[in-house]
Amino acid sequence: MLTRNDGRAPEMGRPVTIETDFVRTADGSCLICTGNTKVICTASVEENVPPFLRGKGQGWVTAEYAMLPASTGRRKQRDGVKRDGRGVEISRLIGRSLRQAVDLTALGERTITLDCDVLQADGGTRTAAITGAMVALVCAVSKLLDEGKLLRSPITHQIAAISVGVVDDTPCVDLCYEEDSRAQVDMNIVMNEKGEFVELQGTGEGRSFTQAELNALLDMGAKGIRALMEKQKDSLAESKRHLSAKPTLVVASSNQHKIRELQHIFGDYYTVVSMVAAGFNAPIEETATTFAGNAAIKAETVSAATGLPTLADDSGLSVEVLDGDPGVYSARFGGEGLDDIGRYRLLLQMMHGQADRRAHFHTTITCAFPNGDVLQDDGEVEGTIAFAPMGENGFGYDPVFFVPDKRKTFAQLSAEEKAEISHRGKALRAFKETLKNYLAEHQ
Repeated sequence: MLTRNDGRAPEMGRPVTIETDFVRTADGSCLICTGNTKVICTASVEENVPPFLRGKGQGWVTAEYAMLPASTGRRKQRDGVKRDGRGVEISRLIGRSLRQAVDLTALGERTITLDCDVLQADGGTRTAAITGAMVALVCAVSKLLDEGKLLRSPITHQIAAISVGVVDDTPCVDLCYEEDSRAQVDMNIVMNEKGEFVELQGTGEGRSFTQAELNALLDMGAKGIRALMEKQKDSLAESKRHLSAKPTLVVASSNQHKIRELQHIFGDYYTVVSMVAAGFNAPIEETATTFAGNAAIKAETVSAATGLPTLADDSGLSVEVLDGDPGVYSARFGGEGLDDIGRYRLLLQMMHGQADRRAHFHTTITCAFPNGDVLQDDGEVEGTIAFAPMGENGFGYDPVFFVPDKRKTFAQLSAEEKAEISHRGKALRAFKETLKNYLAEHQ
């Protein structure tokens, strides 16, 4: 069992402080301290761009990293004309990472240089530099906005980074120097606020590592980065600066197709993230007997856990002669052992000989807010149950749900045709208007 020098649990990061405006002469700056590692990050704005970007209507973000002579236990030689390879590599890493935070076109033809100078090194200097550079960058952008040089913020993402590794066969987060120097596996993780990876740098320093160890390291890293992002937000709030004008909307799902769809619909108002990216990854028991009830359970559970507005939906197929079944049990119809094909085959068996084949799909969209407000909209589409499956598109009951107006099943429609008439499409379009009106009243 690993015992860390400072008594931390393996999944616990070091204490972090971020002090903005540490260098008053810089356009943006902060001092970030992670444990005993201390890094000054400054942002300098120049009204020009490198030659390869001149006349192209976009800006540039670059970085330089250096360790001051007394930052380590032994005096480090100052970088001369020829910089050391490690410093160059880390500078490029910081620059690449922070460019992921910026719409370079919105920045205009100007360059922001992020200088990261290590005052004291005790492991994780490059990740601390990235996390601090993000804060310095926001400070510099805020100054440009205040001066009227920018009409809108070019900041598109929040970026932070942390180190992880396997020490004495134990996955750990935020390694100090002593741990890093004897780590069997060493990795640096850079992520954005949506839970997406910007960069991974990992290697088996002392041995190879398993998929399970990798997953543990990534999970620890993601949790640690979420905590760092809260520190970034806190430091910026104290100086009355903001990362983005867009708040976060959590979706009570981990389905990436659904996340992208909802980002496309609600991206004007929110940055849409999955519940996993927001730090919630627990099963939710859907105990209600209505679509509205189950959607509310999911939305309110995740919102309460994350402290963020949360969107959830619940959908299903209701058949007239089956008294509305399978209804809220559509995804579990016939038991957990059946797949989509098995479920619609069971439905066709139960409908054998039935003349009345009326059915409808229903969706309820619910959004729960931390203040207790709940918004809800519904969508339905009428149809009949076909006598046999038709079509290769869609999923679930789509091959047996026939739309008389289209003379096709859902599975015979294109994605665009289905979205135009589907229960889910109707519910989302209605909810977009509901949300727009709600935000207009509460901003």
